[in-house]
Amino acid sequence: MMTFDDLAAIPSLAETLPIADEAARAAALDRQNSLTKPPGSLGRLEDLALFMAGWRATPRPRIGLAQALVFAGNHGICAQGVNPYPQAVTAQMVANFQAGGASINQLCRVNGADLSVVALDLDRPTADFTATAAMTGAETLAAMNRGAAAVDRDADVLILGEMGIGNSTIAAALAAALFGGEVADWVGPGTGSDAEGLRRKISAIERGLARHRGLTPMETLAALGGREQAAICGAVLAARAARIPVILDGFICTAAAAPLHAADPRLLDHCLIGHVSAEPGHRRLLAAMGRTAVLDFDMRLGEGSGAALALGILRAALECHNGMATFGEAGVSEG
Repeated sequence: MMTFDDLAAIPSLAETLPIADEAARAAALDRQNSLTKPPGSLGRLEDLALFMAGWRATPRPRIGLAQALVFAGNHGICAQGVNPYPQAVTAQMVANFQAGGASINQLCRVNGADLSVVALDLDRPTADFTATAAMTGAETLAAMNRGAAAVDRDADVLILGEMGIGNSTIAAALAAALFGGEVADWVGPGTGSDAEGLRRKISAIERGLARHRGLTPMETLAALGGREQAAICGAVLAARAARIPVILDGFICTAAAAPLHAADPRLLDHCLIGHVSAEPGHRRLLAAMGRTAVLDFDMRLGEGSGAALALGILRAALECHNGMATFGEAGVSEG
């Protein structure tokens, strides 16, 4: 099992973690070009099949086990009135996930993913980052290790999501700290903030950024992030060590992984973005990271819902890749 004991060592992992198998990808491309269709006619479905071939190191990748992990945490920044809901909702939603009553449960069921929910010390919120660092380095590493430990190394793909009252503020703070720009451009309504709620979110983030300057990306994760964001980073890296492709969810999940991108963009080479969130900061974040999402469905629920929906598209891509006949098999002239 992959473990972490030094935040400063995270960027160097880009030099030692597995990379995509180019021979497998090339063989998959040869197969794509021999299937009974004009080359490239399935567009991004073909790209997804090649992506999977490279990371699973086989020309004909299949999804046997799809694992979905939702990490949940609570945040001290809620003391600044950044969310209209009480923090008790986080634990209530975790119970709903466990009972099978949430959107993510239905999307995982219909798209064939095994869902687990990991609650991270919900009775002990992180600190208010306007007053001090949200987490110590040790707390950040502990959450990363819990995220890494939750990854099933037998999975063929990993879906990541989150739950945490206040974490749209965390996402905007991380994005602003890592990529700059006006704080207001990163902030959205989250679970339904009104104009006054948005003003409080912007003010809290601006004060947090003023307090926590000149930090490395991983130090920024500790200063501004939450346990679920750190757990997502740990899970992303553990999946990379096992050559498991990852589907990240929307704004909050992408922002959670953004410190890894800022530390070294190669650390997210095995990750897809499931969908473009309707949260206004997500398109800006994807542009900053040079990423394109699989879907754009105007969703902003979180929970891993967009990533689970994207799993269905990924499965469709592999069904076409593996199930279609070649020109030779079908007796069709290639022209």
